[in-house]
Amino acid sequence: MSITVASVTALLIAFVVTWVLGYGIIPLLHKLKFGQIILVDIGPKWHAKKQGTPTMGGIMFIIGVVFSTAVTFLICKATGSSAFLPAGEARNIEYVKIWGGLLLALLFALVGFTDDYIKVVKKRNLGLTEIQKTIPQLIIAVAYLVCYYRACGTEMYVPFVGNVDMHFFYWIFGVCVIYGAINAVNFTDGIDGLCGSVTMVTALAFTIAAVLYKTTSVSVLAAALVGGCAGYLIWNHYPAKVMMGDTGSMFLGGLVVALAYAINMPLILVLFGFIYVVEAMSDVIQIGSIKLRHKKVFKMAPIHHHFEMCGWNEKKIVRVFTAVNALACILGIIIIYFGDTRVM
Repeated sequence: MSITVASVTALLIAFVVTWVLGYGIIPLLHKLKFGQIILVDIGPKWHAKKQGTPTMGGIMFIIGVVFSTAVTFLICKATGSSAFLPAGEARNIEYVKIWGGLLLALLFALVGFTDDYIKVVKKRNLGLTEIQKTIPQLIIAVAYLVCYYRACGTEMYVPFVGNVDMHFFYWIFGVCVIYGAINAVNFTDGIDGLCGSVTMVTALAFTIAAVLYKTTSVSVLAAALVGGCAGYLIWNHYPAKVMMGDTGSMFLGGLVVALAYAINMPLILVLFGFIYVVEAMSDVIQIGSIKLRHKKVFKMAPIHHHFEMCGWNEKKIVRVFTAVNALACILGIIIIYFGDTRVM
């Protein structure tokens, strides 16, 4: 099975599974009364109409991505491909990159699920406290970094430079990247279709990068994420019939950062996840400005709410933000193609 066929297979399986699951999971969430609680004092007042929209819909693409990756792995194995099960030391590296990456995302999804469950059961917009979320997130991040270190060491690839040994800074940098990515993706999930659309483009960029590297396993995982997001967007585009919740956004954040580490280039997230960075920085800037200057820089943060307050509708924000992220991804692919000696 060629890398292209494997990737397309994973994408289609994830798309169909996620899409079809919507027919069962959304009514179930309605029945369980797992609806979003909207507090207008911490968001645009017109978001009150989203009250009661089923949340935890991220379960749909989580199942889709995991199922698709596993099935594609079995197909590759049945056809004699060693892409997922190379021999010797390479096998341990693949386990960390693919299955370790999936486990990383699932553990973050579990933290998100706990947060969502508290919200819907106690009928409040805020679930876990920041400390209650941060501690398990940091533990999960460190555990992943330990596994990655044992398999791959502390080197990171920098385009136009080559492998750079991070030494002790590997740990500090890694925790910051993983923790930052998880929460940046979470910030992006604020309006219908935004996080799913941006992540779909990001995952497509990782798929292309993996194809350039001729790394079938990474390409399959990234393609499965593309398909999962596409299937989910059928239900989440404006007006959304379901929301992913922290269950979904933390899974996406974990998988995106795992893909960045899978190609040994976490720095590429600055471009592949450009909108994530902008969303997170807008929140940091807003909080810093209020504390230091007692003034707001934006009408509301994260920045997609600022554009809402400026009169942009949700569809326009999704289109523009997704297009901007796509342009940044194209720049990232160009940098990889011309600046990475691993691309042959």
